[in-house]
Amino acid sequence: MRSLNLGILAHVDAGKTSLTERLLYAAGVIDEIGSVDDGSTQTDSLALERQRGITIKSAVVSFVIGDVTVNLIDTPGHPDFIAEVERVLSVLDGAVLVISAVEGVQAQTHVLMRTLQRLRIPTLLFVNKIDRRGARDEGLLRAIAEKLTPAIVAMGSVRDLGTRDAAFAPSGAADAAFTARLAEVLADHDDAFLAAYVHDETAVSYRRLRGELAAQTGRALAHPVFFGSAITGAGVDALTSCIAELLPAASRGEPGDPVSGTVFKVERGPAGEKIAYVRMFSGTVRVRDRLRFGDETRDQEGGARDKVGGARDKEKVTALSVFDRGADVQLSSVTAGQIGKLWGLADIQIGDTIGEPRQSPGRHHFAPPTLETVVVPASPAELGALRVALAQLAEQDPLIDLRQDDLRQEISVSLYGEVQKEVIQATLATDFGLKVAFRETTTICVERPIGTGVAVEFNGKAPNPFLATVGLRVEPAPIGTGVRYRLAVSPGALPLAFHKAVEDTVRETLNQGLHGWQVTDCTVTMTHSGYSPRQSHSHAIFDKSMSSTGADFRNLTPLVLMNALRQAGTRVHEPIHSFTLDVPADTIGTVLPELARLRAVPRTPAMRGASCLVEGDIPAARVHELHQQLPSLTRGEGVLESAFDRYQPVVGTVPARPRTDHNPLDRKEYLLHVMRRV
Repeated sequence: MRSLNLGILAHVDAGKTSLTERLLYAAGVIDEIGSVDDGSTQTDSLALERQRGITIKSAVVSFVIGDVTVNLIDTPGHPDFIAEVERVLSVLDGAVLVISAVEGVQAQTHVLMRTLQRLRIPTLLFVNKIDRRGARDEGLLRAIAEKLTPAIVAMGSVRDLGTRDAAFAPSGAADAAFTARLAEVLADHDDAFLAAYVHDETAVSYRRLRGELAAQTGRALAHPVFFGSAITGAGVDALTSCIAELLPAASRGEPGDPVSGTVFKVERGPAGEKIAYVRMFSGTVRVRDRLRFGDETRDQEGGARDKVGGARDKEKVTALSVFDRGADVQLSSVTAGQIGKLWGLADIQIGDTIGEPRQSPGRHHFAPPTLETVVVPASPAELGALRVALAQLAEQDPLIDLRQDDLRQEISVSLYGEVQKEVIQATLATDFGLKVAFRETTTICVERPIGTGVAVEFNGKAPNPFLATVGLRVEPAPIGTGVRYRLAVSPGALPLAFHKAVEDTVRETLNQGLHGWQVTDCTVTMTHSGYSPRQSHSHAIFDKSMSSTGADFRNLTPLVLMNALRQAGTRVHEPIHSFTLDVPADTIGTVLPELARLRAVPRTPAMRGASCLVEGDIPAARVHELHQQLPSLTRGEGVLESAFDRYQPVVGTVPARPRTDHNPLDRKEYLLHVMRRV
């Protein structure tokens, strides 16, 4: 059978999990449709998910449509858990983007659709909740065309909109308006089809139209739109049949293809063992196979690794299972196109490649978290247990990004929003028995170099106390490129271990720039290198006082790098959100001054009957405060949607973050700590 790995994505509360339940029920996987409100859904298995009625972790469940096995992945809709969605996108063959017929295109809908288009993931649109009062069809189609993509085709019509009897009637060959619109959208992306259609409309059969629709949908050029209700089941049959017809199945590869897969989720089993969720792109993995895995992302020039570490030692698969008809079944192998769960890989991490690296558009599709907070245990004696627990949570969500301050005995975590903080607190209490509190949430800024800086220290020349020569140049790089490391010296000038020590230390040191924020979008080039070869006394015992070690390079590199960075200078940038604010028209006079106080930059308001729509930009640090103030400003009727847009330079007082290292910007303090430790 063919396989299709399908993602269900949506803004929170659009009905994504309810649609998943309806699809499973229609396929015979479950006997009764679960309820999000009652906490009885198939994919929301965590106690916290059932309690809050939201999806927090992605979940996989399998069902069959005709000759296609669909591995359906239900993803979180709340923007605080966008990292879960990011990891799923890298393993999808197609997606269904759910839009509420009542709320319409929302902030998160924009973010998801832009990303799906950028990654060219074939996508169907499902307009849910047509049975709800206030549901729209034609007006919503216009909004989708304006805000998401014009390449949409409504695959049918709705009757009794906004009532319990609302239904969806698929269009066919006899509907002239439908075939004309279908041909119009398809002709925009295929010159040969356009020429044939213009020459003789009657010569283009309906069968050819459907074939071309499947082809263009598979290339993410066209987006069929379905209407329905996950609660009543209206329109779901039409969506189900077109999932198999219009979305491309996974490639099965060829016998003998090398093993290649991507880890998109890691969880812990009952005994604390790691379980890796792997999407296989080629080859076959069997029980007892020894697999090499790691992060193999390469820089744009395809040369040195962009992230040091690469593939790690091989580990043995001790057990595996494959998803099948609502359950995961223990098997002896998992093959290309399938999703499997692997046991035995103790060092596996989310984002790792198993076997051969796969050519892909890249892994980081969404912005990193822009907030952080300090986690405080109820008892200081539990600090060690808290470290272990947060490290396990970071295995499941690397973007939590633990930041340990050993000087102040504090642990910080990165966040997307306040809801994520509540989830971390509840998880620590439920799963680890730890009661914690949080300090005030603060904004995470970044630093970018504004010029070029060069520094070098030579082996054996004062004031360098280390047996190493390191020269580094720091210069700005294009926005969004992160940190790139280059060599302007011969790779053979140093042993590989010393090269690796320098690169590792460069990346670690840049986590704290001149103002304490992570330095990004820069290129660091090694300009000088040198070392003292291994030497021994006559009795042939290695003397590290005469020979360079990796520690010499790890200790010297921060001093050289921060000197170069000080020459280059950095500018601190704060995260900015774009926002859409819908308020009663008579309250706009009180809302606009509040926006000004919060440093928001609104564009010209647009009147829409009794309401007013305001769009603009606002610092991420002020979004939560605006959410809190909005009900009192708008009689509880205002609706705010926001999403990360960009970083921009800080105006006014430059914020600084306390350092957690030995401060290589202060040479005397740094050497005092490092030389004592050495």
